Amino acid sequence: MCGIAGFCDFLKRSEIEVLVKMTDALYHRGPDDSGYSFYKTEYANIGLGHRRLSIIDLSERGHQPMKFQSLEIIFNGEIYNFREIAEELKTYGYEFASNSDTEVVLKAYHKWGIKAVDKFIGMFAIVIYDKENNELIFIRDRAGVKPLYYYFKNGLFLFASELKSLHKHPRFEKEINIDALSLFFQYGYILEPHTIFQHTYKLPAGHYGKLNLKNKEFRIHKYWDVIDVYNKEKLKISFEEAKEETEKLLKSAFEYRMVADVPVGIFLSGGYDSSTVAAILQNNRSQRLKTFSIGFTEETYNEAHYAKKVAEYLGTEHYEHYCTQEDAKELLPYVCEIWDEPFGDPSIIPTLLVSRLARKYVKVSLSADGGDEIFGGYDKYTQVLKYKRVFSRIPLSNIVGHITEAVDPKYLIGLNKTYNFANRYNKLANILKSKDEIDIMRSITYYFYPSEVKRLLNGANESIKTNFDDRLFLNSYNNSIDKMMAIDYKTYLLDDILVKVDRATMSTSLEGREPFLDHRIIEFVARLPSNFKIKDGNKKYLLKSIVHNYIPKEIMDRPKMGFTPPLSVWIGGEIKKYVLEYLDDKNIAKIGILNINEMNRYKKVWSENSNINANKIWLILLFVMWYDKWM
Repeated sequence: MCGIAGFCDFLKRSEIEVLVKMTDALYHRGPDDSGYSFYKTEYANIGLGHRRLSIIDLSERGHQPMKFQSLEIIFNGEIYNFREIAEELKTYGYEFASNSDTEVVLKAYHKWGIKAVDKFIGMFAIVIYDKENNELIFIRDRAGVKPLYYYFKNGLFLFASELKSLHKHPRFEKEINIDALSLFFQYGYILEPHTIFQHTYKLPAGHYGKLNLKNKEFRIHKYWDVIDVYNKEKLKISFEEAKEETEKLLKSAFEYRMVADVPVGIFLSGGYDSSTVAAILQNNRSQRLKTFSIGFTEETYNEAHYAKKVAEYLGTEHYEHYCTQEDAKELLPYVCEIWDEPFGDPSIIPTLLVSRLARKYVKVSLSADGGDEIFGGYDKYTQVLKYKRVFSRIPLSNIVGHITEAVDPKYLIGLNKTYNFANRYNKLANILKSKDEIDIMRSITYYFYPSEVKRLLNGANESIKTNFDDRLFLNSYNNSIDKMMAIDYKTYLLDDILVKVDRATMSTSLEGREPFLDHRIIEFVARLPSNFKIKDGNKKYLLKSIVHNYIPKEIMDRPKMGFTPPLSVWIGGEIKKYVLEYLDDKNIAKIGILNINEMNRYKKVWSENSNINANKIWLILLFVMWYDKWM
């Protein structure tokens, strides 16, 4: 796991000193080693920078940038099956000077070109400089576990693992993308390929890009898409056959994530996903695995005792930390340094804490993200089906929804005094005007509704294209459940959960691995009938049936809580001082982006009842703190 950065400056003004600054801004991603390559070519000045977190082959032979003939690579991630690929390459006459996966990736590309990616099981952001063909090649893993940002304007192409690296280049222009900001206020995160800045993008998951040094063209191509996986005909197999094959894939994927030359641990919440990882890996292992969990002092939100019970049953070496309001207050100022694009998932605080806890004992930790999106674990899936049934009976519901949305709830005298009326009213309007299950799913997960965002930002483009639009490409093999899981995989999982875990773990120089996101798992499970995943309202039916072979049902069966902190308690308590300090009228006026009157409406309701609009105040606060840090 590492950090990569660099440039291709067609105006030939960028020098190695800038490359060093861009690369070393990512020190936290790789404190063990650094490397820099700088070239003045006929077409451009080119810089490749690398910060190394040594996980596999800890020797100097794993140093990057790494060269082979006319190719040079910088690489962030892990290829877990690199040894098998190396053995295949040896049959073609390739020899290896190291035991690193980087050398295998480089020589695999030399042999097979971009088709090499089809052989990789892992997570990766790869940059290859092909000197013979005058190309820079950029590749991102299928699920998007590893980030890769790029900026292209006025003859300057920048790239990096995190946006903060781009700030170190003197010609990087920080122009806020208002349309992307509107996505942040709606969802709490910014969806690919957009970023908070204009002319700056995320390379989409499952894609590669080629920058032609001769003609300065940058073209992006798709090599894998979960939509294509879901669009295959469903498998005609029995539940028991599906269970057997799924368990076999889980075992293989999980064991691959244990490949390391350093200690490995597991994040354990006590829910089905993380318990699956811990149970399968601890089974038949004499050495006790290290597991880590976070609890909350507010008992309503606390899952730590469930995790401890699972750990005791499995016999892992378990560590826990209880997150307090004081923790939240102390960590909040660092959030906008770590997440250098506006990011609003409240669980960033406990995720950061569990990463810091794990780093005391291990250098790699497994996280069980993706289980809900792959196996059907979210309550919203069944809620959407219910809403779809109910509201489909209302004549002309779409028109009614548009009319309802056009009326600001503050003008509905009498009704607007009832508890949380504005939020419930906007939710109803958006569900009524929804076109399909994906629209309904968005409506029940919005932080700010589109009409609210327009008022808050004094207008924004509601029709900005995102991966939510990929629902249009899902074919008739997919029912409503399939469609929601496929789109969640490409939106919430990709741009919220994976961003949260990558930045939290990397900020502590901890490698986070995602065993459920082995592409072989989704390629099989997506083709199973949806009633194998959600059966008679029982979510994760298939996964649960596997887990119960390892952990008794009575230990596991409990209501799903999720990794949700007591946000309204925090904002009404220790974090309140930040709200009062940053959301001051003068401060907001200085920024010039937010509508002060709209913001104060939310603040007024929140000040009267801290349970209402807490999420909205949280997002506004994080944006203003981000702006203060980076603009």
